[in-house]
Amino acid sequence: MPARAFWQGQIKLALVSIPVEIYPATKSGAAVSFRQIHEPTGKPIHYDKVVTGVGPVDPDEILKGFEISKGNYVLLEQDEIEAVKIESRKTLDLVQFVEADAIDVLYYEKPYFVVPADDLAEEAYAVLRDALRQTKKVGLGQLSVRGREQLVSLKPCGRGMVLEVLRYADEVTKAQTYFRGLPDDTADEDMLDLAVSIIDKRTAPFKPEEFHNRYVDALHRLIDKKKKKAKGKRIIEEVDDEPAGRKGGNVIDLMAALKKSAGEGGRKAPAKGKAPAKKAAPRRKSA
Repeated sequence: MPARAFWQGQIKLALVSIPVEIYPATKSGAAVSFRQIHEPTGKPIHYDKVVTGVGPVDPDEILKGFEISKGNYVLLEQDEIEAVKIESRKTLDLVQFVEADAIDVLYYEKPYFVVPADDLAEEAYAVLRDALRQTKKVGLGQLSVRGREQLVSLKPCGRGMVLEVLRYADEVTKAQTYFRGLPDDTADEDMLDLAVSIIDKRTAPFKPEEFHNRYVDALHRLIDKKKKKAKGKRIIEEVDDEPAGRKGGNVIDLMAALKKSAGEGGRKAPAKGKAPAKKAAPRRKSA
């Protein structure tokens, strides 16, 4: 467990207060970061704060500005910004509970592990965890930390609980913005059966360790190869831009592709010229 918690305080449920500690549940260790380097000297590039027509400026002369129209800004002093920051609180009030599936996936931003702060808090912690699991509900509240107030949800996770930072409504783009123009037609029944067959055949338990970021892995291999080469030499790899299996611009028939993907053991499409077999029960169309 990390030496320092992201937040320490109490989760409050009515008159019950539960001392807890919150730790990040994710890390960005897989990312590969780069610095821009001046090739002739091998030294990193630095960026100066400059004003057009003036040149480099003193940090004390810099203010933060909010653009209200093109080229017009409202200037804010740092102490003015500090004055409106939300005071960090050591209490997270669970003010509402919702069904576990009521929160759209678009609102979830970042997860944190929630653990009891000490042995005395374990009993109340377990009661809240099990109550959420039994009711299939998610607790909602607002967490004040580092001058900002974040909307959060709390739900059980194995033996413990997970707090997830949620986006506010004005941070989420409505799906209709992108989906409104899509046709409302239902899928072809035969194609749908074949697609369901493929999904059934490839259904398996989720094992995240079986998936790897191939781009990051390739970058690490490239970096390792460069380290083994003499300094100053470059490695040029030939890259085939043509994806495997795609030669030319042939258009593949959707039904043929589905049949091929379904393969042996999949649901067979009705033979050409024959009526499809009757199903045990009529398909219920989704609303």
